[in-house]
Amino acid sequence: MDISTRLAAVASRLIDQEQARVIVPPQRTGPGHWFGGGNMAQDPQGNLWLTGRFRNQGDSRTGLGAGERGLELAIYRSVDNADSFEKVLAFSKADLNVGTHEVLSIEGTALRFIDDRVDLFVSTEKQGIGYPEDLRSHLKPGTGVWTVDRVSAGSIDRLANASVETVLQTDDPRFIHIKDPFLGSHRGVDCLLFCTHPFSWTSSNTGYIRLEKEPLDLSDANLTFFPRGFTWDVAMTRGTALVDLPRVGVLADRNIQLFFYDGGECVRDLEEHATAVKRPRGYSCEELGGVAYCQNGDLTTVERLSVIQPMFVSPHGTGCSRYVDVLETSENYIATWQQSQQDGSQPLVMNVVPRSEIESLLTD
Repeated sequence: MDISTRLAAVASRLIDQEQARVIVPPQRTGPGHWFGGGNMAQDPQGNLWLTGRFRNQGDSRTGLGAGERGLELAIYRSVDNADSFEKVLAFSKADLNVGTHEVLSIEGTALRFIDDRVDLFVSTEKQGIGYPEDLRSHLKPGTGVWTVDRVSAGSIDRLANASVETVLQTDDPRFIHIKDPFLGSHRGVDCLLFCTHPFSWTSSNTGYIRLEKEPLDLSDANLTFFPRGFTWDVAMTRGTALVDLPRVGVLADRNIQLFFYDGGECVRDLEEHATAVKRPRGYSCEELGGVAYCQNGDLTTVERLSVIQPMFVSPHGTGCSRYVDVLETSENYIATWQQSQQDGSQPLVMNVVPRSEIESLLTD
């Protein structure tokens, strides 16, 4: 059994569609309603913290008049090792305004415990930023530009009164929308990874920037290290999680990280040929799941395992399975993701896998 087969087995055990259980339902049922797009982190005391955003139906092509869209960032706590979660903090869109830039929608978030503080990264769509002059007419009325902001405080509860600062923003039309941050590392240095979209909204792409230098400057970022695929992910390759694997068995002398990502064939749902093979194609807000791997902590070595087809498809609804996050603890690997349901909604689901099982898949 080669290493790719072993890694695929590990990834499939983590993102087990049948074993997953709902931990945070959306505010409503039906298409366009979900919770997720965040991460789980463990504080120095061993408590688990979960962040994400509630989204209600809306359509960015026509502005806010079509629905509420991303309306709340929420933080949950678990003191019983992920058996239950309690909501402890929430931010409305108005809470996340930056100066005169009013927030229209909230997307991906990432929580980080570091030294004596907590960093909360959040992506929001804001009015008042705009496109470059020669492309100004391409910004749809009622919509804004996405940037990544940071809220920092000495503890979770103090985040509620902390200031919001924009840390990632650009006017480069190739990458102008920056959103969906998540945490990782590159060559031993902590990094913030994120999704970018061009001004034309024709694709989703992944970039990273090292967190060792402040302020963050996108001129230092790598925005092209993980190109889109050629088949099921030809339109989208949005990274969502990076997780270290135990150095046992076939990985005893190798440093390997699994890289989870979302993909799709198109930006909008396409009508299928009446006699064609029926399959989920993946499109904006209904992406499918893929996985790649990196070696020796180097993000530029990323190599796909899901080359021809997606690896993670929900057995329900549209098949959407996206925004995977995996937290490694001393005892478990805790995977969370948004999973399409029969009613079209996407609750946050969770699968907890003992470390011993992952080690066994790499050893036996």
